[in-house]
Amino acid sequence: MAKEKKMVEEITSMSEDFAQWYTDIIKKAELCSYSGVRGCMVIQPYGYAIWENIQKIMDKRFKETGVQNVSMPMFIPESLLQREKDHVEGFAPEVAWVTHGGNEELPERLCVRPTSETLFCDHYSNVIRSYRDLPKLYNQWCSVVRWEKTTRPFLRSTEFLWQEGHTAHATQAEAEERTRMMLNIYADICEKELAIPVIKGQKTEREKFAGATETFTIESMMHDGKALQSGTSHNFGDGFAKAFGIQYLDENNEQQYVHQTSWGVSTRIIGAIIMVHGDDAGLKLPPRIAPIQAVIIPIAMHKEGVLEKTAELYERLKKSFRVEFDDSDKSPGWKFSEYEMRGVPVRIEMGPKDIENNQVVLVNRVNREKTFVSLDNIETELQNLLDKIQQQMFDAALENRESKTSSAVTYDEFKNIIAEKGGFVKAMWCGDEECELKIKEDTTATSRCIPFEQEKLSDVCICCGKPAKHMVYWGKAY
Repeated sequence: MAKEKKMVEEITSMSEDFAQWYTDIIKKAELCSYSGVRGCMVIQPYGYAIWENIQKIMDKRFKETGVQNVSMPMFIPESLLQREKDHVEGFAPEVAWVTHGGNEELPERLCVRPTSETLFCDHYSNVIRSYRDLPKLYNQWCSVVRWEKTTRPFLRSTEFLWQEGHTAHATQAEAEERTRMMLNIYADICEKELAIPVIKGQKTEREKFAGATETFTIESMMHDGKALQSGTSHNFGDGFAKAFGIQYLDENNEQQYVHQTSWGVSTRIIGAIIMVHGDDAGLKLPPRIAPIQAVIIPIAMHKEGVLEKTAELYERLKKSFRVEFDDSDKSPGWKFSEYEMRGVPVRIEMGPKDIENNQVVLVNRVNREKTFVSLDNIETELQNLLDKIQQQMFDAALENRESKTSSAVTYDEFKNIIAEKGGFVKAMWCGDEECELKIKEDTTATSRCIPFEQEKLSDVCICCGKPAKHMVYWGKAY
């Protein structure tokens, strides 16, 4: 028990230092480690398994809507990147450049992709000729590089994994429909699979993606009261199409420009899972994406029949669940602490008395509640508990978000909430960028989104007092 206590003590309390707690969790749970390149991380097997499970869910959902996976080059010629002015200006500070191939200087610099709009546009300009070629519904799973000034594992790294969807459509209406469809898929996955409640809305003109006509976002609330942009979907209109000459012959034999979208979710969502669900004992992983949904721990395994019976249970359960069997010589207390720290949703204990009573003990990671369950219907009971934990985690995250969401109708009230309480602050806005900048300068809070579900809190802007156009969620963010 002393070793168990020491392990927990090695994780800094989130109330003491949230940033250090986050780092301790990542290190102790072996999610990732630092590499020899600043801001680049080694995603370790346990961390990568979480990403794989998320990836499988998303990939299935994408393909159900007709999306196909492709792979684009890692390098973008500088001349290609320069084709869309707003886009290149938006990414210029973050771009990494390749200037040499071997010992020879390249005739043209190559950008290491920070995102792949220009690559897809170049490809689309070569393969789209007729309305019969549309829509093009492509996605790629890859890594991108953004030369960040400040880095933090998963949340903001120089290189990260993600998916980026890029679609081309005949009309603006089709592009708008796809943009919203993908945002809704992201929101559905976050809430139902990751147990993370989100706010859906539109980014302001200032906060939208470089080159987009509209950017839609899902915003989630971390345990410390900071927001995290958890996924975005962009409507490009025909701006990129005009820059890259992507045209098609319509049914009337007339040339038209395509309308495009782009949408993505990255490994920063793993950071969200950590910060939304974790506690001072370690990770809490939603059962639907947990690499290990249940761990079987034999009790008094030196006694006759214990190892055999727990091994039999493992063989039985692994047919339906992601389950692990720990028959190592470490103490049960150490194992309890270890798997709790790694966020395994259910611990299954089985000792001599349990074998005698034809039962096992199921322990819930969320509240440590113990349940005695007959071996005769273990599969049903385990599935019921996993479903219960999934819902408990969502409910707790929603309660946290609601407790950290406030409304303000005066600027003094707004500033006090941001300074003293944090979290989301709902407030009215006139739509003027000057007010958005002043709020950021005064409070360091930014506009998170203009929610689709609008509320009228007052008639005037929180900052300038002019007539309000939108209710906006504001907050400090990662």
